[in-house]
Amino acid sequence: MTQQRRVSVVLFEDFELLDVFGPVELLSGAPDLFAIEYLAPQAGPVRSSQGLEVLAPTGYDDAAQADIILIPGGPGTRVLVGQDLFLRWLADFGGSAQIVTSVCTGAAVLAAAGLLDGYRATSNKRAFHWVVTQGSEVEWVPEARWVEDRNRWTSSGVAAGMDMTAALIRRLCGSEVATALAAAAELEVHDDPAWDPFARLYGLV
Repeated sequence: MTQQRRVSVVLFEDFELLDVFGPVELLSGAPDLFAIEYLAPQAGPVRSSQGLEVLAPTGYDDAAQADIILIPGGPGTRVLVGQDLFLRWLADFGGSAQIVTSVCTGAAVLAAAGLLDGYRATSNKRAFHWVVTQGSEVEWVPEARWVEDRNRWTSSGVAAGMDMTAALIRRLCGSEVATALAAAAELEVHDDPAWDPFARLYGLV
């Protein structure tokens, strides 16, 4: 039987809602396989970039060790990459996780924390030129829906996080589970990680 994995979602002010709840929609469909925990600077409400507040029951400093961490993107990432205290916490917290993932400009935060050094990674194509300035030791991939490099998974912008999550579920739990969860969400998944029309749209290729 496949073990249950703790998925720790790192929230912060001005995070992007779909970066979080697209992947969570899929993961939460299998509560026997994935236990989802929301983290915030302190336990309490965290405001998204859309204005909706999410109640996080656990502060960063009280977080239990995660099997999988998810860093979303959003306007708030522009602030996070300059917060040394947070980046030190994330480097430690993420360094002990089995799998580290990001959606959209969340990759910039992982890079700023040093968690993508020596790895291939991608990010939101509209913000790509800014993201790559956060990690000079990262092999940035401009044309990719998502990139899997060992235990690092990074996706392109916003909706791409669902495709990455479906692929991650498939890797961990098998195609049958991944297909069933996507079908429950009536999601037509892009299975090819190299499918990326937005790289050309934003002049990256």
